[in-house]
Amino acid sequence: MRATRRSVMVLTGGFLFIASNAMAAELVLFELASCPWCTIWNRTIGPIYPKSEVGRRAPLRRVALGDGIPAGLTLKGPIRYTPTFVLVEEGREVDRIEGYSGEDFFWARIEALVGRRPPSP
Repeated sequence: MRATRRSVMVLTGGFLFIASNAMAAELVLFELASCPWCTIWNRTIGPIYPKSEVGRRAPLRRVALGDGIPAGLTLKGPIRYTPTFVLVEEGREVDRIEGYSGEDFFWARIEALVGRRPPSP
């Protein structure tokens, strides 16, 4: 009986963990090493993004554009500009920001995108 109860608790806990992660959003950054705007974003926003509220709600995942689209990620269309920030939920693109034209524009756009999404449990 004890072994059975532990197994159910572990399975239930594992299921809840998987379910909460499936609903979580992430921000996928497509970048190129040769992109000057990527360099500026990395210098100005990169260090503080994970500490921000939107960074906690949509953690950053970096993808070098030359490496292709990661497995399990479905985009609405091709990546044409760098940097491109793709908001993803359950492996599917929800919305994107193409390019980087400064801190104020980035924060306003990303807060609007992430702010429309329900918070993760």
